[in-house]
Amino acid sequence: MNKRNYMKELDCIIKNADGKRPRLLLHSCCGPCSSSCLELLTEYFDVSVLWYNPNIFPETEYNKRYETLVELIEKMELTDSVKILTETYNSREYYNAIKGLENEPEGGARCAECFRLRLTETARIAKHYGYDYFCSTLTLSRHKNAVLINSMGEDIGKAMGVSWLPSDFKKRNGENRSIELCEKFQLYRQLYCGCEFSLRNREEHEK
Repeated sequence: MNKRNYMKELDCIIKNADGKRPRLLLHSCCGPCSSSCLELLTEYFDVSVLWYNPNIFPETEYNKRYETLVELIEKMELTDSVKILTETYNSREYYNAIKGLENEPEGGARCAECFRLRLTETARIAKHYGYDYFCSTLTLSRHKNAVLINSMGEDIGKAMGVSWLPSDFKKRNGENRSIELCEKFQLYRQLYCGCEFSLRNREEHEK
């Protein structure tokens, strides 16, 4: 049984920085999840946000979520301190990564490969541009497996040669705080995770 407290590990990293501001590349899955993460992390790190989510379906939804992320950073008055790195939308990367897992249930092996795809690309870019750490907003959601994401991030980071920043952003009221910030800034909040399979699951549930 995993008993690690990822937020305490994050606290230790911040404390050991001795007031210095390490460079962090934060993978953003969406604007709402980024809100409370950015509120916390920008206090201690020089943060850049990576927008890489080839899983999102359809492309119009992808664009809407990206626009919401930009809107969030503007409304949080972080445009002078937080850069957004964006990659061209290419859904084929996602479908190649999850090939053969299309019929897996939500939260299963297909989702794990989706996490791996996005974390690997974040680590690659973090290494290329010399960031001290990389992490993801994915751990904010109570529907996401923080143990899996942290374990995967650590393994990818070791393979790539860049440090993973441990987190469980839903803790310490993080998820509720993101809801408060979305309401404050009147942000669009999506009703499904992102891929066509989660959209289909949502539509079937509504029926």
